[in-house]
Amino acid sequence: MNSVLHRESFAFSARVLGALFWYAPDSAEAAPLVTALSTTDWAADWPLSSEQLQPVVEILQAPADEPLPEAWQRLFIGPYALPAPPWGSVWLDRESVLFGDSTLALRQWMRDNAITVEAQQNEPEDHFGTLLMLAAWLSENGRDDARDALLAQHLLPWSQRFLSVLEQEAQHPFYSALAQLARLTLESWRTALPVPVAKKPLYR
Repeated sequence: MNSVLHRESFAFSARVLGALFWYAPDSAEAAPLVTALSTTDWAADWPLSSEQLQPVVEILQAPADEPLPEAWQRLFIGPYALPAPPWGSVWLDRESVLFGDSTLALRQWMRDNAITVEAQQNEPEDHFGTLLMLAAWLSENGRDDARDALLAQHLLPWSQRFLSVLEQEAQHPFYSALAQLARLTLESWRTALPVPVAKKPLYR
């Protein structure tokens, strides 16, 4: 198997990215990761080449006028319209709604695979960060087939569009760089996947 999808390497990158997208940057879960990315040491452990990572490292070193927690609130919580909503159904459903048909399909797939996610405040299961952490958990528990199916059917069909828009619209160096890092990482997963990625129409 391609080293990109090696269990430990995959789980590490998927869990880090998932936490940074899901948790507030000043939370106990994400704050140590934010601190780590403010250095250059992390790049040596990331499963991408130094040439790919160098632009990301440089952007992460750039100063920002907006405090990071405020940027996270603006980009992922609201109250105003989010420039790049992190839920799959917003991109996959014709009406761009939460809890759309694609979310229901994901729920059915999770039931079929005996997977339970503890949702917070009726949060849709197709949040980008949640799906990454679920993929990491599947990899850590040796469920490579389920991990590959999750990526191919429920994450990769829409995630590159979401990340491209976020990278362009973030207006903050940390989240612009994070989107670029995630986009490059997920593209490497796509290349290494032993199953084809589902082709689905995008509505944003």
